[in-house]
Amino acid sequence: MKFDVLTIFPEIFDIISKSSIIGKAVERDIIEINTVNIRDFSANKHKKTDDYPYGGGSGMVMTAQPVYDAYKSIVEASGSEESSGKATAGGAGALGDEAASGEGRPKVIYLSPQGNVLTQKKAYELAGEKHLILLCGHYEGIDERIIELIIDEEISIGDYVLTGGELPAMVLIDCVSRLIPGGLGDDESSKDESHADGLLEYPQYTRPVKYLGLSVPEILLSGHHANIEKWRREKSLERTKQKRPDLLEDR
Repeated sequence: MKFDVLTIFPEIFDIISKSSIIGKAVERDIIEINTVNIRDFSANKHKKTDDYPYGGGSGMVMTAQPVYDAYKSIVEASGSEESSGKATAGGAGALGDEAASGEGRPKVIYLSPQGNVLTQKKAYELAGEKHLILLCGHYEGIDERIIELIIDEEISIGDYVLTGGELPAMVLIDCVSRLIPGGLGDDESSKDESHADGLLEYPQYTRPVKYLGLSVPEILLSGHHANIEKWRREKSLERTKQKRPDLLEDR
């Protein structure tokens, strides 16, 4: 899986690309994380990437030119099969007629508070992609024409507003990467986690058996795997009902 991130703060992504499980996945070539600095593509002599919004209003808006040219540099570098833009209403893509099919083109995601909220189900879906381009917005948003030209999907990490899209992009990379075969080292680990089957994960314990007067449930020490699995399922349902009853409404 390849992640290309369009951002004005590329250095932030060193935090995840060189750390913990994600860093190990990068070392094993399971995932690849590249950052593209949008400022490098600005035609403005001061390398500005924002301007005042037409029609007035507070704040600034990211301009189309540097974002589009940064995106174009990625798809052109990816090879002829991917050097196509999003298919538009007229049937031709932004970078050529071959765009109409969209075959081989990386999926482009705009991290936006207006997008659908990231879920484990969506993460599994994205883990099936070979190449994702993540666009990190800033200021009051991005020129709408960029969304019309290149964005396939808008994704949010919650119903709140952040300064920029870098943190949501890192959340998405982390969430998706651990679902790619080999990403966790143990592929079975992700199957038992919260939300994997629409429920919250059961309680977990480790050594020692007793700590500050609290003991590990006897069932987990029994060695009876069938009974343990039954207990875990019951606790998973119990915990979901207690903490996130809304998840049971969708079942």
